[in-house]
Amino acid sequence: MSPLPRLGVLIALVGLAACAPSPPALPAAPVAAGSSITVQAAAVPLNPEAPGQIAIGGFVYAGGLALSSPDTSRFHGLSDLAVDQDGRLVAISDEGDLIEGQLRFENDRLVGLTDVTLSPLSGLDGRPLPNKEMSDAEGLAILASGVRLVSFERRARIWLYPSDGGPPRAVPAPDAVFPPNGGLEALAADPERGPDAYVAGGEESGQTWLCRLTVPCVEGPKVDKSPEFGLVALRRLPGDQTAYLLRAWDPLRGNRIILSITGAAGEVARMEMARPLTVDNFEGVDFVPRPQGGYRLYILSDDNFSASQRTLLLAFDWTP
Repeated sequence: MSPLPRLGVLIALVGLAACAPSPPALPAAPVAAGSSITVQAAAVPLNPEAPGQIAIGGFVYAGGLALSSPDTSRFHGLSDLAVDQDGRLVAISDEGDLIEGQLRFENDRLVGLTDVTLSPLSGLDGRPLPNKEMSDAEGLAILASGVRLVSFERRARIWLYPSDGGPPRAVPAPDAVFPPNGGLEALAADPERGPDAYVAGGEESGQTWLCRLTVPCVEGPKVDKSPEFGLVALRRLPGDQTAYLLRAWDPLRGNRIILSITGAAGEVARMEMARPLTVDNFEGVDFVPRPQGGYRLYILSDDNFSASQRTLLLAFDWTP
């Protein structure tokens, strides 16, 4: 989902829209379920203006890719991701598609994405989601049992997709009214609270909710953020720590993100990205524990189906 511009920049946006590239045309329907697609991966530097930059504070760059596919115009709008210990990636798009693939590494650096499939997320009736109001998937959480939770924005809800396939079912979601373009962007498993526990977050408000599969959601902490930033993703880490991904955009400064990792005593670590760093509309984040300690961190951008943006997947290594 693209960030909402503030009122003061609307006039500038009208001018920009007149010369903006048209988004790629979509096919009449998603590609067939389980269809294999080729994904091209072009390496990108952390800082195009300073190729020697290898870190942002304590976050060490471990490779980055600009992803595209010549096989389908639906490989766009990727909103969140989950990566397992073996480098298996699952992502969702805000047009209601499920993407799965295998990350490739050379000398422990991210270099590619292979064995990719793209298939439509189904509705409660087992059929592909019919329109944008229903298909705007924004958050992804995989519980210990293997079931996948997906949060949707325009018609706010959370659905559980069984690990063995089949139609989803509705599970508890926050009892709240969300702005049309500022709803349930953030979703994460919360294993320290239980195998069925998860956390949801509202983009515009920064409010979070603590949820379980069998009981209603209750309000959790509210993210301390500036009004121009939205909460677009979160992940729970061991030791009662939480990583929040915040995103802002305006036509002068472009995209900016803040990754804030907080614990009971306050902020533990912080990473900020803005131009001239390689930055786009980052909306997805995940952390994978590393055998030698610390985490491999991934961030994923949503290109909004726009030719002026990119689908970026960047990797960083971080040791608390």
